[in-house]
Amino acid sequence: MHVLILLVLLILLVLGPQYWVKAVLSRYNRKPEENFTGTGGEFARHLLDRLQLQSVNVEVTTHGDHYDPVARAVRLGEDRFNGRTLTAITIAAHEVGHALQDASGEKLFHWRARLASYSVAAQKIGSFLLFLVPLLSVITRAPVVGLLTLLAAFLVMGSGLLVQFLTLPVEIDASFKKALPMLESGYLQPQQVAPARKILRAAAFTYVSSALAGLLNFWRWMQVMRK
Repeated sequence: MHVLILLVLLILLVLGPQYWVKAVLSRYNRKPEENFTGTGGEFARHLLDRLQLQSVNVEVTTHGDHYDPVARAVRLGEDRFNGRTLTAITIAAHEVGHALQDASGEKLFHWRARLASYSVAAQKIGSFLLFLVPLLSVITRAPVVGLLTLLAAFLVMGSGLLVQFLTLPVEIDASFKKALPMLESGYLQPQQVAPARKILRAAAFTYVSSALAGLLNFWRWMQVMRK
């Protein structure tokens, strides 16, 4: 019974944040707001021009809302790019906040970019090690195989989660020190400020919640490996 309760709590801890983020973003993405005359894509373009960042492009993506510092592009999902909802406008401002961090040369932002590249390399190494584990387990039953499995699992699953936790301040800064002041400078009505804060909080925790959800996949994989 105690094990079942702990398992349920663990699942809630892992999946809860992801469902919370989705619920918040969905709640304010249902109907266009009358005070928004443009779409999320148009609003992002407007803010970038206002910030003298004309060289930053605004593009549609199918890979989640994000700012690409290499291509210098704010990328929004189709519903954000073409939508006039509070979620679309607020998420657009959040991603513009990242563009502003990049343009300002903020150390935390560029540190995150380096950590992300290290994480990609670590995941590739981890994947290669996972490929070797079955072969090594056939050749030898040495304890090192188990340790190698744990190391590989951390590199594949844990490195991304660690990066997201370490760089969470970058997301919070983009939401509350960049996007929120811009939104409050005449774009939001008073009753929209509190919901916009919720959306910005969800935007800041999006990557962390996704990384946490990935831990469940890791746990399932470990159960398969044990069999």
